[in-house]
Amino acid sequence: MSAIPFAIPIKILPDDIDFMGHVNNSRYLNWVQDVVLQHWQKLAPADEVASKAWVALKHEITYRRPAFLEDDVIAETVLEKIKGARSFYNTVIRRGEEVLAEVQSMWCCIDAATLRPARIDQDVAERCFGLPRT
Repeated sequence: MSAIPFAIPIKILPDDIDFMGHVNNSRYLNWVQDVVLQHWQKLAPADEVASKAWVALKHEITYRRPAFLEDDVIAETVLEKIKGARSFYNTVIRRGEEVLAEVQSMWCCIDAATLRPARIDQDVAERCFGLPRT
């Protein structure tokens, strides 16, 4: 099985621009969070979306080029694997064909009521995300 990429457009706001005239590095992490959470909300069954939440455990980001106020930017993510309650995403932020940043991140799925780690069911991993759970 192969996971399908999921992408969202990014609207750069004036508040995103730092003193050097480009998007502040911290905003990229917000974009990663936005695309990962929207990916889950779009593909997971409604009962899973309602009963689960996500917390970031780790982000490893490589910045390639700066983004500017008028840029058309896309954040594209791929769910690489699910292991227990953890999910591993690879996100690329682009301006056209130019890669602005690459981010590998690890997220923990939690039960929305108890806030304890929660596994993604095998059938959800396979049916909705195209991945076998390991």
